[in-house]
Amino acid sequence: MSNRQDHPNQDVQRNRQERRCTLVGMTSDVCLSAIKIVTGIIGNSSAILADGIHSISDTVTDALVYAMVRLSGKGVDERYRYGRGKFETLAAFLISILLVVVALGLMIDGIKDVWAALQGQPLERPHHIALIVGIIAVIVKEGLYHYTRIKGKKTNSSALKAYAWHHRADALSTAATLLGVAGAIFLGERWHVLDPIAAIAVSVLILVLAWRLGRPAVEELLEMSLPREEQDKIAAIVNSTTGVKAFHNLRTRRNGNLRVVDIHIKVDGELSVAQSHDITREIERRLSDELGEVMTNIHVEPYHGSNECEKGFRH
Repeated sequence: MSNRQDHPNQDVQRNRQERRCTLVGMTSDVCLSAIKIVTGIIGNSSAILADGIHSISDTVTDALVYAMVRLSGKGVDERYRYGRGKFETLAAFLISILLVVVALGLMIDGIKDVWAALQGQPLERPHHIALIVGIIAVIVKEGLYHYTRIKGKKTNSSALKAYAWHHRADALSTAATLLGVAGAIFLGERWHVLDPIAAIAVSVLILVLAWRLGRPAVEELLEMSLPREEQDKIAAIVNSTTGVKAFHNLRTRRNGNLRVVDIHIKVDGELSVAQSHDITREIERRLSDELGEVMTNIHVEPYHGSNECEKGFRH
């Protein structure tokens, strides 16, 4: 059985990169939230103010991701024999929940303002400073998205990948907000309603992103099997490994960035324990080379003939 303890230094470096990336995002979100809120109040923009409140929730998300990343970095011990990879998955799931809460809040506030406008209540015209701050926020958030996405791919961290999309959601929401603010500023008083309409559009966009983030996290927490193409790849590797006569009872799942593979293989019953062990190590090596970080649990059985078990997924 292979495990993450085989590469402790690699795991430490990976976790350090995750924490550094999260701290960069946290610092940026604290600054952006303060600037947006002040600008929304001074600049009479409900959309920018809502976006600023949204950014406050980002700091909560940042703290959550940082805490989960620290926990996942503790690795394997007596209580967590498979490691703490699911802390990252839990972080991705909680981020999606927070996005839903924020989106619903933005939507309710936007609907209230639109309804007020339809009832004849005048909406204040946003100031030009709201546009300037919004443009700066979009640039910063889009930059954070690309930075975090690259780090997430490099470390294969589900938490950072979700975190990157959270930055992208912020960038897109602020961009949508800018359209509403610009319309409210340049198209006249009757178009001031575009500001809260933009806030509603932002909320819908965030709900979609929350679904995209939350669904795979839930699937992993429920321990769904790896995608069929990955299972086929595992089967092909096992089938083509010298010494393997057949296999069955293949079970797979994810644990954070780790793929877990349980399988029974059949080998020549005359082989020694050492020879059988060499076959399992070769399978582990090839799986790791092809799929990345993999934890395997390989049960070896004697092979008694072609009628006993065909190569495939049979139990």
